[in-house]
Amino acid sequence: MTKSAAPEDFLRAFHAERPAVTAEAFGSGRAPDGRSSYQLLCDEVAGSRRVLDLGCGDGLLLELLARDEGRRLAGVDLSPESLAAARRRPATAGARLAVGRAQELPFADGGFDACVSHLALMLMNEIDQVAAEIARVLAPGGLLACAVGGGPVGGEAFERFGRLLRRAVDEAPASSRVPSLGDRRTRSRAGLEEVLRPVGFGPVRWRSVPIDLGGPVARVWDSLSGFYELGPLDAAAVARLREDFFADVADLTTPEGTVPCGFTVHLASARLR
Repeated sequence: MTKSAAPEDFLRAFHAERPAVTAEAFGSGRAPDGRSSYQLLCDEVAGSRRVLDLGCGDGLLLELLARDEGRRLAGVDLSPESLAAARRRPATAGARLAVGRAQELPFADGGFDACVSHLALMLMNEIDQVAAEIARVLAPGGLLACAVGGGPVGGEAFERFGRLLRRAVDEAPASSRVPSLGDRRTRSRAGLEEVLRPVGFGPVRWRSVPIDLGGPVARVWDSLSGFYELGPLDAAAVARLREDFFADVADLTTPEGTVPCGFTVHLASARLR
């Protein structure tokens, strides 16, 4: 078994059950300027004509990219179920969508002007090989732009959920825990530069943006319950976590029934020399 086998098997199984989980969790979140994290990432590659979405999931980002007429789009993902959902989007009808691994991209050398990845690059093992493959399929001067998950906004529901989730995972048997996902170097500017520089990328541009997921407590729970750590937990543990979460955020709930919930997205980009 390769180092990536267990994490990839877990991701395939998880997304077979919830093919659109990432879009469901984060698609409605908004930055202070009103854009979603998907829209922010889409705007990072404005003007690029040939774009690859790495870990494209159910195709929400591809749909946004397709609004720029004349683009040639492609997407790759581990999950056949997520790709089936992507193919159902009318906007992706002209995109080349492939089931595959980022470590072995099924595309020709130099075929793209840009590569985007929304909350996916951070989940990938063998990240040095992933970086080499991205560099291979990008044309000289091509742009890599990715959204990387950051921490919660302090004192809000996301932070409290994280604490409760850690407790639930600690109380669960070892068989109910998620395998190690990704390489921590992708979660910081310095670490990402360490990964990208050897394959020919220039300096990483890095900026952090708060994303608001606040709303009715049930909707906030629906967003947060898409986290991978809940996947292996049994139904009773998830039910307890939900009950504990609702009780824990009661003091945050407004008279209108909404709770504040924020997290940080890091937008990182680098250009191939």
